[in-house]
Amino acid sequence: MVDKMKTQGQITIFIIVGILIVSLIALFLFFRTGVIPGIAKSPETNPNVFLSSCMEEKIKETIGLISSQGGYIENPLHKNFKFENEKVFTNISYLCYNQNYYLPCINQEPMLIQHLKEEIYNYIFEDVENCFDALTSNLEKQAYVVDVKYQGFEVDLMEKKVVVEINGELVLTKSGETLKHEDFKIIVPSRFYDLAVVVQEIVSQEARFCHFEHLGFMLFYPQFSIDRFRTSDLITIYTLEYRDSKETFRFAVRGCVIPPGM
Repeated sequence: MVDKMKTQGQITIFIIVGILIVSLIALFLFFRTGVIPGIAKSPETNPNVFLSSCMEEKIKETIGLISSQGGYIENPLHKNFKFENEKVFTNISYLCYNQNYYLPCINQEPMLIQHLKEEIYNYIFEDVENCFDALTSNLEKQAYVVDVKYQGFEVDLMEKKVVVEINGELVLTKSGETLKHEDFKIIVPSRFYDLAVVVQEIVSQEARFCHFEHLGFMLFYPQFSIDRFRTSDLITIYTLEYRDSKETFRFAVRGCVIPPGM
C-alpha cells in the first residue's frame, strides 16, 4: 500500500514538473517574439507571407524587363534591335556610348547597382503600397482591429537575391490579444546582382580598352555565358546569362567605331 502511494506520488510530481516545463517554454517563446505561438502560425496574421505572395511575381517581372532593356524601364539612349530568333524589337539601352568615331565609349552608369535599385523601386512603388493596403484589408476581414503605419520601402540587390524591405508597423488586436509586426522583408531568389557585377566589369573595360575579352572571362567564370554580337552599324550588343538560373542581362555599347569605308 505504501509502495503504491509512493508510486502515485512520484507520477504526480512528474506530471507537475512536465506542466511547469511546458509553461516555461511557452512563456519563453511569448516574451522572445511578443506573439503567442499558436497565433503566430496563423496564415492570416503572417504579413511576410502575404506580402511575398502579393509582390513576388511583380518583382520578377520588373527584373526581367529591366534586364532585357539594358538596365532601364525607359531610356532615350538605346538601340532598337531584334535578333533573328526573336519575334519583337527591343529597346536595348547603351551602358557605354560615344557618338563620335574612333573615341572610346563613355560609361553611362558608373553607379550601375544603385541605378538598378532605383529602377526597380520606381517601377514597383505603387504595387508595394497597394499590397500593404491589401494586407490591412485582409486582416480587418479576419475581425482584427488594425493600427497601421506605412513609411515606404527600400530595394537592395545581393548575391542570389533581390530584397524589398518595407518600413511599416502593424498592431493587431483580437479577442483581447495584441500582436505587433514591423519591418517586413520580401526576398526573391535571383542572380540579377551577380549579372550586374559582370556588366559593370564589361562596361569598364570597353570604356578603357574598347574591348572585353569575353571568352577568357568565361574560362575563369564558367557559371556565366556571354554572347558578343556586332551589328551592321558596328554597335556591340552583349547578352549575359547565368547558366544555372537561365537569367539574362542584355545591353549595348558604342565606342571606338571606325567610319564606313575606312
